[in-house]
Amino acid sequence: MTKPNILLINCDDLGYGDLGCYGSTVNKTPAIDKMASEGVRFTDFYMASPVCSPSRGAMMTGCYPPRIDFGTFDGLRVLFPGQGIGLSTDETTIAGALKDVGYATKIVGKWHCGDQPEFLPTRHGFDSYYGLPYSNDMGRQVPDLTLDDHSLLETRQSRPPLPLLRDEEVIQEQPDQRGLTERYVEESVRFLRENSENPFFLYLAHMHVHLPLYAAERFVNESENGDYGACVAGIDWATEVLLAELNRLGIDENTLIIFTSDNGSRMQDQGGSNGALRGKKGETWEGGQRVACIMRWPGKIPAGTVTNDIASAIDFFPTVAQLTGAEVPSDRPIDGVDISSTMFGESESGARDTFVYYRGDDLEAVRKGKWKLHFRKDEGEINELYDLIDDIGETTNQFDSNPDVVADLNAFADEVRRQMGDDATGVQGQEIRPAGRVDNPVTLTMLDEDHPYMHLEYDKAERG
Repeated sequence: MTKPNILLINCDDLGYGDLGCYGSTVNKTPAIDKMASEGVRFTDFYMASPVCSPSRGAMMTGCYPPRIDFGTFDGLRVLFPGQGIGLSTDETTIAGALKDVGYATKIVGKWHCGDQPEFLPTRHGFDSYYGLPYSNDMGRQVPDLTLDDHSLLETRQSRPPLPLLRDEEVIQEQPDQRGLTERYVEESVRFLRENSENPFFLYLAHMHVHLPLYAAERFVNESENGDYGACVAGIDWATEVLLAELNRLGIDENTLIIFTSDNGSRMQDQGGSNGALRGKKGETWEGGQRVACIMRWPGKIPAGTVTNDIASAIDFFPTVAQLTGAEVPSDRPIDGVDISSTMFGESESGARDTFVYYRGDDLEAVRKGKWKLHFRKDEGEINELYDLIDDIGETTNQFDSNPDVVADLNAFADEVRRQMGDDATGVQGQEIRPAGRVDNPVTLTMLDEDHPYMHLEYDKAERG
């Protein structure tokens, strides 16, 4: 059997309610909506973290973040420029496993699993890389004059110029962000053309809709939802171009496309929407981690289907391995499961029945079947139980009326703590692996007052 091509499209901070096929009435997403009508749309799909670095490391390895020591980074919730921490080279990624079975592998866009040479994509199974190694607000921007914390303001103002990388070389500093999506698409199309006769894995990791919101002028002028809607339109345009190119190359029917987001939307007043979900990015309420997921593979995935099965991005690795003949490591715990039966509409119960919600290294909630039990939010303990089938918005606490369910979920949580730990309760995980570390880390760029930057500072102060 011919090995399928894999195209993974991962957005940044795109909320559950930001696409037309998930209920948006303000953002224009015709290409993505059409893709959903031609494939399967997931309603109960989760990222393994409500913030980006842990989410992305988990997706690449098929493991919950604490399993790979990616819950926090020396006290920080995501990786920052020049940190000496990153995804361990002892971990196997989707890209590495696919490369081992003959795939050409490339990532275009945001990596955010470490910016030291040892942690870059080219050390984790990707043949080539083109993009920003971390978030697009981690370069130099005008000061946020609304910020009361002057030490934080000073830290932000001293950040190094934002680097654009090709493989492991910085090819531009402070690039024009309004044109980056177009450059990403050009790079992706070139890769598709160069590898149309061989199996490939392309991971397109958009910078949209992370702050600051810079979109092409065309989309800004057409948007009914400000710059946010313009950035969503940029994602949709990119999707349309890639679909058209796959069709032009005659490889559309042999390509599995997966579309998702790294976590939920930040806040409604910035233009984003998590629909009926409670909470936002950074939180373990559903709005922080339940995101859109669409899979399309003509002739293989039944068109126009919707599944309520629980699934997660940590399931991509085992699923893709099953489809391609790649190997998932058998010498260590992997949390993902093969969800191809759900993808193909062949399962009535789904391959996954549970999901766990970590905020950093604190276990805050668990789900089993329709029930979700919360026992912590930030620094405080809570006792809240929700039926996610009848109450997607987590509005009616059923803790007191379902003691047996609470006991069952608490027992499940205790086993999770035993395996992966829980700082909140002081439990050290017994089945975890260390992140990668290097001595004497350095930033990829340093400010040079004489350098001819396109933008010495970006003109938007928004960060998030």
